[in-house]
Amino acid sequence: LPFPLSKVQGTHPDCSVVLHFQQLEEECLQRIRSESPSPGQAGQGCPTEWDGLSCWPALPLGHSRAVACPEILSVFKKSKGLIQRNCTEWGWSPPSPPYHSACQLEMLGSSNDTEAKACHFVTMKVLYTCGYSTSLAALLLAIGIFCCFRKLHCTRNSIHIHFFTSFILRGTAVFIKDRVLFSDESIDHCTMSTVTCKAAITFFQYSVLANFYWLLVEGLYLQTLLLLTFTCDRSYTWGYVLMGWGVPMVTVGVWVLTRLQYDNHGCWDDYSSVYWWVIKAPILLAIFVNFLIFLNVTRMLAQKIRCPDLSRTHKQQYMRLTKSTLLLIPLFGVHYVVFALFPEHVGVDARLYFELVLGSYQGFLVALLYCFLNGEVQAEIRRNWSTWQRSMESNVFNLATQDFTA
Repeated sequence: LPFPLSKVQGTHPDCSVVLHFQQLEEECLQRIRSESPSPGQAGQGCPTEWDGLSCWPALPLGHSRAVACPEILSVFKKSKGLIQRNCTEWGWSPPSPPYHSACQLEMLGSSNDTEAKACHFVTMKVLYTCGYSTSLAALLLAIGIFCCFRKLHCTRNSIHIHFFTSFILRGTAVFIKDRVLFSDESIDHCTMSTVTCKAAITFFQYSVLANFYWLLVEGLYLQTLLLLTFTCDRSYTWGYVLMGWGVPMVTVGVWVLTRLQYDNHGCWDDYSSVYWWVIKAPILLAIFVNFLIFLNVTRMLAQKIRCPDLSRTHKQQYMRLTKSTLLLIPLFGVHYVVFALFPEHVGVDARLYFELVLGSYQGFLVALLYCFLNGEVQAEIRRNWSTWQRSMESNVFNLATQDFTA
């Protein structure tokens, strides 16, 4: 038998306030429409009215009515104040005492606090915009280096390129999301529910998932390299690709279908819904597995380095790749695990700082570790630079010789 499934209304606390008052207003307007007076009853009292915060039922002339402060205000400050209005021959009188006095709304925050928060978020946006721009430039240059030099074409660097691409997608997704959701200040973000904004959030969630799973692939590849020294690592390449791009695609697909079926409201950018765990759980799983790999690789590396039969070339290769990967695994996962243990509304400022500001420079750090500080890459660049210089000198000498003989 089919059972009715309730809709989950998980929204940001600020939006919950807005949506609550919008619901009250709609209920009041329905009441006004149902109480439309007949022509003979017009002018005999005050009709039902919505004043922006409370619904005032119809009242005969000369009477008064008192209502309590809106219930939603108790979220900020509990108040049992009453507001009174009289029905006069000129209509409803102004609320007495005013809402801000009876309900102590001045405790919600002054205009100075609002301006300070706006300035804080503008500064944060500038910082993470600079961070993502720097990361995108560094990652594109790193991909170009790996693609241009044929000697750098190998499974290890191919995985690095996929990892870099996931960072490029993540940075691009952040810019797209900001453009779609916050470019127009006149748009009510709490009630915004368009296909475009949902697609932007979906792309963002996919890029974040792909980012974490390609970090997991980096860890798995390092572990495979240490375990299977004499195995051709090309046989695992397609498995890595399916894990890095396929698992996030399946996860996001399940999340999209779930939101469409059970929680299709807003722009899907709320993190208080229980269906957010469809995205959150796979990320936590990837981080947990990477942490186990971190411990296992550390153990195996200690054994490999102490092994007298291992050649110096293999030791250098292991050390080079291990230093990069072992640094990235705890760096990328620790703060996410810490924040995952707390509700989404706890530590919002710290969460935003780590995930947006510091997270925006992770792509630059990855390009630095895997490419620019890579001894193999530096040697190849120096070799090609020397070859180019010799070629230029030879061309100049040939031109000079031709001019002299002419």
